[in-house]
Amino acid sequence: MTAVALLGVTASGKSAAAMELARRRGDVEIVSVDSMCVYRGMDLATSKPSKAAQAEIPHHLLDLVDPDEEFTVAEFQRAARVALAEIAERGHHALLVGGTGLYLRSVVDDLQIPGRFPDVVGALNGELESGVTVPELHARLAVLDATAAARMEPTNQRRVVRALEVTVGAGRPFSDFGPGLEAYPPSPVALVGIPMEPEVVDARIAQRFTGWVDAGLVDEVKALAARPRGIARTARQALGYRELLAHVEEGADLETCIEEAVRRTKTFARRQASWYRRDPRISWVEGHDAPVDRLDQLLGAHEPRP
Repeated sequence: MTAVALLGVTASGKSAAAMELARRRGDVEIVSVDSMCVYRGMDLATSKPSKAAQAEIPHHLLDLVDPDEEFTVAEFQRAARVALAEIAERGHHALLVGGTGLYLRSVVDDLQIPGRFPDVVGALNGELESGVTVPELHARLAVLDATAAARMEPTNQRRVVRALEVTVGAGRPFSDFGPGLEAYPPSPVALVGIPMEPEVVDARIAQRFTGWVDAGLVDEVKALAARPRGIARTARQALGYRELLAHVEEGADLETCIEEAVRRTKTFARRQASWYRRDPRISWVEGHDAPVDRLDQLLGAHEPRP
């Protein structure tokens, strides 16, 4: 089975390029790599492919769970493995498309993903609330897992807590689960990126959000907020939804919420670009058709399955 990945920051045109490749070849199925497209009912501000696009080209890993459910990277990895195997059985190619870097790495690098241990996290957060500092937790980690401690800043609370969570909860060092995201080993999945100037991305983000609002994003958020079981913490943090929920649930000014959503999305795009720049395996190709041409070349001649 041949798999390729199309990368780029939000609003860089990945979805359009993916559809163009799939139409050109006829043997490509699209695998979404987006942490928020897995939620049903969250369609507009996730840039989820339209129903027409999904009917035209097979898409995978969309609408997997309701927005009141939590969905982890480990669950995504398992779902992706199933989808890739099924695509291979049909003799087709998989095109991974999306902007969630960790989800992509979980697939292309087959990461070992440790489990979650909520009780341990609760205890660690309790210590932090009572006055224990993050560097003090880092010093504790250095005793239990010096390798993991050396891979992170002593003040990075998220990473320190996660490493301690796994080390204590799993009863084995966090570093035993692999070299981490700082390593970029050879991968069977070719990575092609769409480069985009920040100023162009910023303009596209603002224009796109205006289009979503005109298309009914506020009503979509109202429907989500009205769900009997509500919206889970993870889904609630989605760009665009978090800000408009403040308008729907708390009465915040709509225009102010829209401005904040656009601002946060621009910041997110900068973080995406920084994430991708660290990966030397990505081949960046410029020009309108260049990404599609490059992917087409990587996949080789279309050979229908007998």
